[in-house]
Amino acid sequence: MDLRVNDPVRIGTERLPGGRLLGWAEWGPKDGVPVLLSPGAATSRHLGFGTDALDRLGVRLISVDRPGLGASSPLPGRTFGDFADDVRAFAALRGLGRPPMVGNSQGAPFALACAAAGTVGALAVVSGADEVAEPRFAEALPEDLRGLVELAVSDPAAAEKIFAGFTPQAMWDMVMSGSPDRDLAVYRQPAFAAAYRRALDEAFAQGADGYARDTVLAMGHWGIALSDIAVPVDLWYGEQDTGHSPDHGEGLAARIPGAVWHLVPDAGGSLLWTHAEQVLGALLKHVPAP
Repeated sequence: MDLRVNDPVRIGTERLPGGRLLGWAEWGPKDGVPVLLSPGAATSRHLGFGTDALDRLGVRLISVDRPGLGASSPLPGRTFGDFADDVRAFAALRGLGRPPMVGNSQGAPFALACAAAGTVGALAVVSGADEVAEPRFAEALPEDLRGLVELAVSDPAAAEKIFAGFTPQAMWDMVMSGSPDRDLAVYRQPAFAAAYRRALDEAFAQGADGYARDTVLAMGHWGIALSDIAVPVDLWYGEQDTGHSPDHGEGLAARIPGAVWHLVPDAGGSLLWTHAEQVLGALLKHVPAP
């Protein structure tokens, strides 16, 4: 499958209450249905998805940088709740209402926090990181990952120092060495690889502290009231995804009232890009007619 990865058509920052900046990038028509994107680990606002279909679907895709990544100001010690507050403020400043959101990979728990806070009106979790600190996953994790999870729970500051040593090249190497062939066929396409590497470089422009905080939060106990989520949630996982959830998100879906779990045959962790139109089409069904 040949994928086109287009640069954003609009890009900028928004000054949040308190003075911090939040970086954003947009694709699609200005008057389209706004859909927010909480991007994956160590990537920035520059890596969108489904950009060829946005005009046809009438979607205005808006990707946002989490604090300390890309163009967003750092916020040491931040929490999932802080991100939900940032998104609420950003949506108010841009006149977006309660837009639907897509959370990809490590961006998923941040998006789930937005859903739990009622900041967004619907959510699609795509190849989402799972709450691997849950005891039920202890025996399912590889030994090295299990050790990092245990450290993130017992000594978050020490774990954060480890992750603060990562670089864009280290992230690229980790993804390339740990992905199945189905995903590598996507990631190694020249256009995708260039866009992905650019997003990694931009995410680390302020250093690795933003990524480190993201990772400690995602690997630890989330403390997100999943059972209180009252907006529609779809969870999408590829059957050949080896890196995001030991049970492909089935248990995560069971913890969210009314959530719909989609296990896609012959797909991997690159599902956001290989099945973008399917994901967006399902999400748009949850958007009230104007």
